[in-house]
Amino acid sequence: MSTDAAAQLLLPFDDFFLARQPILGRDQHLVAFELLFRTAGSNEANVTDDAAATAAVISHVSQLGMEQVVGPQLAFVNVNAVALMSDYVRFLPADKVILEILETVKATPELLARLAELKALGFKFALDDVVAESDDVRALVELVDVIKIDVKGVAPARLPELTQSLRRNNKTLLAEKVETLEEFRRCLELGFEYFQGFYFARPAILSGKKIAPSELAILHLLELVNSEADNHTIELAVKRDALISLNLLRLVNTPAAGARGRIDTLGQAIEVLGRQQLQRWLQILLYATPGAKVELNLPLLQMATTRGKMLELMSLKMHPGQQDAADTGFTVGIMSLTEALFSMAMEDILDTVDVADDVRAALLYRQGEYGDMLNVVEMLEKAKCGKPLATALRHLDLTSKDLREIELAAFEWINELAQDVH
Repeated sequence: MSTDAAAQLLLPFDDFFLARQPILGRDQHLVAFELLFRTAGSNEANVTDDAAATAAVISHVSQLGMEQVVGPQLAFVNVNAVALMSDYVRFLPADKVILEILETVKATPELLARLAELKALGFKFALDDVVAESDDVRALVELVDVIKIDVKGVAPARLPELTQSLRRNNKTLLAEKVETLEEFRRCLELGFEYFQGFYFARPAILSGKKIAPSELAILHLLELVNSEADNHTIELAVKRDALISLNLLRLVNTPAAGARGRIDTLGQAIEVLGRQQLQRWLQILLYATPGAKVELNLPLLQMATTRGKMLELMSLKMHPGQQDAADTGFTVGIMSLTEALFSMAMEDILDTVDVADDVRAALLYRQGEYGDMLNVVEMLEKAKCGKPLATALRHLDLTSKDLREIELAAFEWINELAQDVH
């Protein structure tokens, strides 16, 4: 297929959603994202089932630049037999992408030859949704780099045997659909190197749990910022915690903060940023490991920050120029994962910090406009992108194109922040 012919195929298709699901290493830091593409009108159907749609998606990602979509991490991209045999798969950057071979792909001689050809061009492969060693799996395993085992599709008693059988020839094993901390720990013991699933964002509520002193200090600062406390009072409170001071100065000097010149003192940071921006960086600091500097490649922080930025941008799209609404959106998004952060029920967390009624309604009950926006972002994270998401967007008077542009702008902001926070 010529470039011109590919371009003609790629142009018409624009009505799709992009879901980005984190893949973690054994140290719980991000190593990659799986990119899932869904059509706005379908119900869970993957766009890669249709060759033209796959080509369109690949075109969009190529034009945007994979760095904008996944930052420094790798991208896992689903491909079926049609996509693998096509020319347009080569639009993807081989150094940034792992082509994830869907479980429906048959190991024909032609397909195996094509995989060898793409491998020679520098592409790497993952085998998706493995639950047993079929003939196709055995034939494909030799050519792939990562084997994804669906831990929900394998009986627990069989998982050690399957894991041991597939752990050969330096293959990387990835446990997918890991939804609880117990499942993660078991897979860790079995020697899995990569993990995919939302176990890290699942709140493990501990009765009688108290918020840690370092977290209470930030919550106290948030209370001061929200109140009528003067700048000097806020500055003194920040200075009481050296780590908060250091991390705050590090954050406000990133391009993502929007400051026009270097900020060297806390007083200057408070003066230049204003209360709302200062509130934002303190909310991000909540997710930093106590006693350590903020790390943007921790999945819970990255997900919370992405939610915050998306709700901010959605608010601005719906209510242009209303910065207060946008700041409230950021607060709802970033606080929506504090249950997992603190291992406490949201009701107990909200008893500790004073929030507006619309924020409380969104966080506790997913009600109101901010609750509707948060629901949209949560559906997108889980790739539940068919008719329910399209309906929810119409309710907010947003299009699938609006949402995708908002999402990509949020990714770019997070990537910029992550690159500059060391």
